[in-house]
Amino acid sequence: MMNRWITTLLLGIGVAFFTGCGLNGGSGDLTGVQGRSPWFHPQPYGTVYIPTGSFHMGLSDQDIMSTITARQKQVTVQAFYMDDTEISNNEYRQFVYYVRDSIAAKTMGGEYLINEGEENERIDWRETNRIDYSDPDIADMLYDMFYQGNDRVIKTNLFDTRKLIFSWTWFDIQEAAKRKYLENPRPRNEFQIEEEIPVYPDTLAFVRDFTYSFNEPMAQAYFWHPAYDNYPVVGVSWKQANAFNAWRTAYLNSYYEGGGEPIVNPFRLPTEAEWEYAARGNRELSQYPWGGPYVRNSKGCFLANFKPLRGNYIEDGGLYPVKVLSYFPNDYGLYCMAGNVSEWTSSAYDESIYSTIDDLNPDFRYDAEDTDPDALKRKVIRGGSWKDIAFYIQVGSRSHEFQDTAKSYVGFRSVMTYMGRSNKDK
Repeated sequence: MMNRWITTLLLGIGVAFFTGCGLNGGSGDLTGVQGRSPWFHPQPYGTVYIPTGSFHMGLSDQDIMSTITARQKQVTVQAFYMDDTEISNNEYRQFVYYVRDSIAAKTMGGEYLINEGEENERIDWRETNRIDYSDPDIADMLYDMFYQGNDRVIKTNLFDTRKLIFSWTWFDIQEAAKRKYLENPRPRNEFQIEEEIPVYPDTLAFVRDFTYSFNEPMAQAYFWHPAYDNYPVVGVSWKQANAFNAWRTAYLNSYYEGGGEPIVNPFRLPTEAEWEYAARGNRELSQYPWGGPYVRNSKGCFLANFKPLRGNYIEDGGLYPVKVLSYFPNDYGLYCMAGNVSEWTSSAYDESIYSTIDDLNPDFRYDAEDTDPDALKRKVIRGGSWKDIAFYIQVGSRSHEFQDTAKSYVGFRSVMTYMGRSNKDK
């Protein structure tokens, strides 16, 4: 009798303990942690939703280049958000100005910094918005940011774009996930990679890419002039595109954190499979984003900006790159998935990778070091460009460029993996 009384007393103390902790009022039911608000992934500005789905990845036409990529493979891709256009000059300029203003604020200090000199020092962006770079006093403080000596070919203060460097840290999750670290774990900070990237586009790419061709006007005006604000940014390397996405992620998540909201997945370059899936616009086995095997509509008008006929660049309505909202979008609402500028993907290039990659969110990635052979620095580009023939603007055509090069015909757009199964599950 005494033992039974003790057991009952201990059970009562246990119930009181859990009730005191506020766990479901002591009901004993498994109901999960309470008080968590429902949350649905907000759609980033300027993106469209690409639903989860499967498709046949690969060329829908003859493998005329004998690139061993004609073998098709059915794959499934998780839902994601994707920019409806290529990143424009003006959008990329926001990133460049962020880096410029950050360096200026650090240089001047004072009112432009919060908790200056302390460990939690940060930039006061409300103050940096009022920096007048034409003010002689401010120009004096920022003297080191301008071209100097023999580089100062004009007697005005021009920013030395080589000094606009963006620094960020990312976590190499693929390296951390390797099985060899299960038994011999390493400190987390050993998987952190620090990057420093000059962010200003290579504006001379228009001249460098074409020998015996007069492209100086584009080189001198394309990125900075307001006439080209809504044209796709070019002259941006694969590494610069990654830096842009790192900045864009931090910029958006700082807004959510400021409002007490959960952060979202990072912006990134699309995988090769994601890009092709989105470009097809849910049109299985079609050669072009608009469907069908032709590059003209029923009225005889070209449907993309590429190199038609025998070098008649203007026949399709473009000469160099055209505005990012040109031509009709595909069925997902994506513009210029064929032509205009080729687009970086996150995937490393291998001629026969389709035989190896998984059929679930397929990807092949290798982050090459500067000292690696050039063959390991190849990254897949998709979509073809204003200077390419029709074969390269097909949704299944593949090409590559080196990750540390910048071209006048290569741009990019960003994606963000959707957090959940479908946006219809709200």
